[in-house]
Amino acid sequence: MTYLITGGSGFIGSHLIENLLKNGHSVISIDNFDDFYDYKIKIRNTLESTGLESTFSFEDKSSDIETVIKQTKSEHFKLYNVDIRNQNGLKEIFQNHQIDLIIHLAALAGVRPSIERPLDYEEVNIKGTMHLWELARDFGIKKFVCASSSSIYGNNEKVPFSENDAVDQPISPYAATKRAVEILGNVYHSLYGIDMIHLRFFTVYGPRQRPDLAIHKFTKLISENQEIPFYGDGSTARDYTFIDDIIHGIIGSIEYLENNNNIYEIINLGENEVITLNQMVATLEKALGETANRKNLPMQAGDVTKTNADIAKATTLLAYKPAVNFQNGIKIFVEWFLRNREENS
Repeated sequence: MTYLITGGSGFIGSHLIENLLKNGHSVISIDNFDDFYDYKIKIRNTLESTGLESTFSFEDKSSDIETVIKQTKSEHFKLYNVDIRNQNGLKEIFQNHQIDLIIHLAALAGVRPSIERPLDYEEVNIKGTMHLWELARDFGIKKFVCASSSSIYGNNEKVPFSENDAVDQPISPYAATKRAVEILGNVYHSLYGIDMIHLRFFTVYGPRQRPDLAIHKFTKLISENQEIPFYGDGSTARDYTFIDDIIHGIIGSIEYLENNNNIYEIINLGENEVITLNQMVATLEKALGETANRKNLPMQAGDVTKTNADIAKATTLLAYKPAVNFQNGIKIFVEWFLRNREENS
């Protein structure tokens, strides 16, 4: 099978590509290496996911990206530096490859940045996704997995969060764009027969996690004896999901689409285990053997107080079964961080 993956050089995308290549599939990876965080991280992700050494002699962004594209090109893997807002650039890729299924992970991420840049989030997350659907329609690609987010639930009072819950009151532009994509996806399914699964990810962490996310950021700051930004009283809670479990859920979604027709589903992928901010910091302290210096701050606009996934649907449809609890996941992450301390500094 040949899979097209957007955001393939990112955290989740690189792990998915690694899995697919190891299992004999062909992958077309699209990433725009934007400046949301250091492009060098994405280059290392790409090298690791394709089984190459992660050492790389960096010079300048443009030439570095061209070099990694050439170094990783093979019979089963091709990388393109294309923005999903560039419909003509995407079209050229679709014209040059026979694609069986699309896994769309690319997006502008983050709740707080979306409050500052709402129009950018609309352009990338909604319009960029629609470009992919239009091309899928034009080129007869009928299978599509799309990354959604637990942010859609907002401050839902009912826990755990179920796919049947009302989600029409998002509290950030990021969440609103993700919900809009789910709704528009149903339009493309109904009109053009594109079978589709939207996966609502719940706070994914693990090796290669983005440096702006809390677990990675806190690990770095604690290890350097710097203050960590501690929002609220520590009672906010998240359903943290280890990267291996997320990949298991994505692979299950791919297989479900390949084996079934007339599919439109929204499915939670979480751990079904709620960890408070206080517990998260304490677990990091234990894994690092260090004490955190907390800088107490008020809650931030757009932050939800709690996330908790009902994973019954994923269990039934995808045979999804989370295998890594939070304590073990943090141990694995911290070991990875310390091995790569220089690159993570």
